[in-house]
Amino acid sequence: MTARLLYVCARPQREAAVAEWASFRDGLGVGDDELVHHDLVRDPLPADLERYAGVVVGGSPFNVTDPDKSDEQLRLETDLERLAATAIEGRTSALFTCYGIGVVTRLLGGEVTLRHPEDTGPAEIALTEAGRGDGLFGILNPRFEALTAHKEGTAAVPPGATLLAENDACPVQAYRAGVGLWATQFHPEPTAEAFVARMRVYRDAGYFDADAFDEVSSFVRTASVEQPTLLLRSFAARARAAA
Repeated sequence: MTARLLYVCARPQREAAVAEWASFRDGLGVGDDELVHHDLVRDPLPADLERYAGVVVGGSPFNVTDPDKSDEQLRLETDLERLAATAIEGRTSALFTCYGIGVVTRLLGGEVTLRHPEDTGPAEIALTEAGRGDGLFGILNPRFEALTAHKEGTAAVPPGATLLAENDACPVQAYRAGVGLWATQFHPEPTAEAFVARMRVYRDAGYFDADAFDEVSSFVRTASVEQPTLLLRSFAARARAAA
């Protein structure tokens, strides 16, 4: 049997969580039974991470910089740090996205800041020289488009990590840490339509002007997301080959 992958969900909203799992499933190019859904908001991280070929971590309305965190969020972030450490040590492969990059940055001793937000919609991402030579990112075009929507970002590549992608608005779009961890600020998994559906769930969450929903949706629908999908296919192939 093909080694399965694990999707770790950090979204309290079930509608958005199920849709994000489906987006990762399709982006990774796997079947329903090949991507296990784990709801980290409600259930602690599994102890046997090594039995999965690789792990993908979705986004969240939570922020690392939130001043008053619930016990739920604190426990979730502790579990994500444990997962990150496992991947950094090479005991599994993991791809952290959006909110997750902030958790890893803090774990590595870097700064997560509110100075580098990005609007909801497509953004141009540029690979660094290290990114062009990376085993995961190296298959991508030197410049590509991806979907973003975040309120915080990594100020500078954290200690021990290698910067793989950047842009003017957010200087750290992706990096590699240790043996088996990659992290992206952008969202590699959704199609444009899936992103618009997610926008409906978070319409009043402050990512964009709720009254401009139709205008922002139209902009999102102009996005070309073939390159981020290639990144997910690359991750799935690499993780399974190493399993």
